[in-house]
Amino acid sequence: MDRGSERDTPPGRGVGDAAAGRIPLAVVVVDRDGLVSHWSSGARRLFGVGREEAVGRAAADLLPVAGALPEDMHGDAMPDADEQYDGLGPDLETSLGGHTAYATAGRARLFPHEPGDAGERLDVLWWAYPLVGPGPSRLLVLAADATRLRDERGYDDETAERISPGFARHTELPASDELERRLPEILPNMGPGHSGRIVSQMLELGYPVLEFSQFDRVPVTPYWGVPRRPGRKRTEAVVPQRRTTPAVAVPEGAEQDLEYAAVRERLEFLNEVSSAIGTSLDLGETIREVTSAAVPRFADFAGTHLRAAVLAGEGFPDGPPDAQTVMFRVWVEHNDEPGRWDDTVPVGEAFAFPEHTPFYKCMVTGEPVLVPRVTEELSERIAGEFEKRDLRPLIGGRSLLIVPLKARNVVLGFMVLMRRPDRPAFDDMDRTTGAELAARAGLVLDNARMYTYQENVADTLQDSMLPQVTPRMAGCDIATRYLPGTRLGRIGGDWFDTIKLPGSRTALVVGDVMGHGLNSAAMMGQLRTAVQTMATMETPPPQLLRNLDDLARRLGDTYLATCLYAVYDPIRGELHLANAGHIPPVLVRAEDGSSELLDLPTGAPIGVGGVPFEATRVKVSPGDRLVLCTDGLVEVRGSDIGEGLAALCESAAHPAASMDDACDTIIRALNTRGGRKDDVALLMARLNGIPDDHVAEWRLDADPREVARARRLVRERLLAWGLPQAVGTAELLVSEVVTNAVRHAVSEPVGLRVVRTDALLFEVTDDEPGLPEMLAAGPRDESGRGLRVVSRLAREWGASGSGHRKTVWFEQALAGRE
Repeated sequence: MDRGSERDTPPGRGVGDAAAGRIPLAVVVVDRDGLVSHWSSGARRLFGVGREEAVGRAAADLLPVAGALPEDMHGDAMPDADEQYDGLGPDLETSLGGHTAYATAGRARLFPHEPGDAGERLDVLWWAYPLVGPGPSRLLVLAADATRLRDERGYDDETAERISPGFARHTELPASDELERRLPEILPNMGPGHSGRIVSQMLELGYPVLEFSQFDRVPVTPYWGVPRRPGRKRTEAVVPQRRTTPAVAVPEGAEQDLEYAAVRERLEFLNEVSSAIGTSLDLGETIREVTSAAVPRFADFAGTHLRAAVLAGEGFPDGPPDAQTVMFRVWVEHNDEPGRWDDTVPVGEAFAFPEHTPFYKCMVTGEPVLVPRVTEELSERIAGEFEKRDLRPLIGGRSLLIVPLKARNVVLGFMVLMRRPDRPAFDDMDRTTGAELAARAGLVLDNARMYTYQENVADTLQDSMLPQVTPRMAGCDIATRYLPGTRLGRIGGDWFDTIKLPGSRTALVVGDVMGHGLNSAAMMGQLRTAVQTMATMETPPPQLLRNLDDLARRLGDTYLATCLYAVYDPIRGELHLANAGHIPPVLVRAEDGSSELLDLPTGAPIGVGGVPFEATRVKVSPGDRLVLCTDGLVEVRGSDIGEGLAALCESAAHPAASMDDACDTIIRALNTRGGRKDDVALLMARLNGIPDDHVAEWRLDADPREVARARRLVRERLLAWGLPQAVGTAELLVSEVVTNAVRHAVSEPVGLRVVRTDALLFEVTDDEPGLPEMLAAGPRDESGRGLRVVSRLAREWGASGSGHRKTVWFEQALAGRE
């Protein structure tokens, strides 16, 4: 039926009358106060009330509800309601009052509204659709003149009541561009963008859903009609026909009851599917839910195939699929005998679907593909496209329906549905049911895909910002743990780090940017980089925190951070620590296994500004363990942080076979405490120290002749340590570095130190603060090649300055310990 145009039309002829099966409709929108907010020209012609007079009036005064028909305006008694009104008017009154949330339909007779009018009573068919959403509109009412249907179209009363105002795939349907142009004229607040989307959806699915916004959906004659309510003498359901002819009445009796039962069963099925799928954002679980929802109620076999990018939780797939697109069979559900499908269609298989198959057609067109019965010829053709597998016994004689899984107009995959030969074949109504099932499944899968993608991004970002900590540093062993928070997004500002320093020292850092999310993670990355830079420049701990505080305030005043910075000197057996508002570290003594919270000046968090930072030196012994963590491990909502710190001390003191086991013990002891939502960073260092006999130090005069002495001293020491294979390379590199030092030394002697750990560490110190540069020496240059030799032969090398002195160091790997 035609919606009717907002433009005036000649009397006796509605828009679209020339096309068989259409009559003009009155379109009325009622707001939440029961007042008319839209009154079409079709409503003016049908009810005899102009738009200016109707808009703003109570809808119950203008529309065919029970309250509008108290008695005959001409003084005649009201006809018997059961005979002529059939009790249908009160349903519209109920809808106008907002007491029902489903679509209603009916028939009523209405008298002229102006007293004294001599017009005949109107015989009106009406349809009412609740409008959901935040807007002011509450009800869409469509009405048509039943007399015109009877007189001009030749429909009897039964047929007239069966006519629906729905768009369907009829030959009378206007062209899509015409329909798209007219929708804004028919419905209020309808722009061309919305109308184009609505029309394409109606033409694609075969039944309409008017969508005013993302949240407002108006079902205009659902495909299977309005469920019948008991107690009516005549049919009230509005069932659009799926043929290419106008709607035809369905006879009363068993056939009609069966149709309504089928309608209700299908609607219940889709409602149950909607409730059953999407219970989890886990992609794998969602896939299983989506596939299992179809079996056995709708199909005997269901197989879900997804594009590789979707399954991997990557970004949205680029472009439409083609012959090279790889699809993964991610789940199969069936009610055949166990194992029948396993070898032929195994879960997890990945392949590109061949062209000239219904699977390929669904994949590239994004449209459902229906094969009522798979003939022998078709099964031969499909099986021929797949190598080394015979699909004929599985698909022959079955009914096949392939529906696309789409989101935002991109095909994510498709679902293969089949019924055994002993069940009714899929028909057009099943095609629509399958399309609706796939539409809901596609949305749920896309939500799970997006969540998986965001989780992957968050994990990747967090992992990229956390350091790759070397488990063995000079004089100490390191173990770490990081636990993402349980808050959505899983990205936090906690970090830890270990930094190699001159003199075989190691900087141990743990910090926590307050807050969560990408901004906190980005801030954490900047602070961590700044700490690394200042640490390699041998900035003392208090000065490093002060510089970090200045940097944080320059970056912005919206973030605060805590930080604990410790420098371990394994030769002196000493920790040099400074704290900026962080929880104190735990020191576990190797001698007696006792543990204690180190009493440090707390300081203010980074970013507060204007607060001094102090440092503390703590003597340690070989085997002592230092435990640093963020407050997410010890602080739980509703509990005192002192309890968490006590539990940390107790669990850290437990003996363990390895550093990893010690970390796991702490995590198990504290992470089981309920209520943890924050992320956790844990760093443990076993402070092994370096024995005195593994360190050799000499002082050299600023004299070129001292270079030969340096070579001799190093050779003798390495031989004493039983490392003759390291002598040659060590002599060459020491000669190059000491030559540069004695050449540039100002007044003080040159220092030479050799430290034996897992590698050989050589350090040369002089009183010229300028750091050396690696030069590109030409063929005739007599100098500039020393550092290039060091860079080529040493495992690592570097230089740092402190005060008026600089140190050049390099490491030489020991044979068999690369």
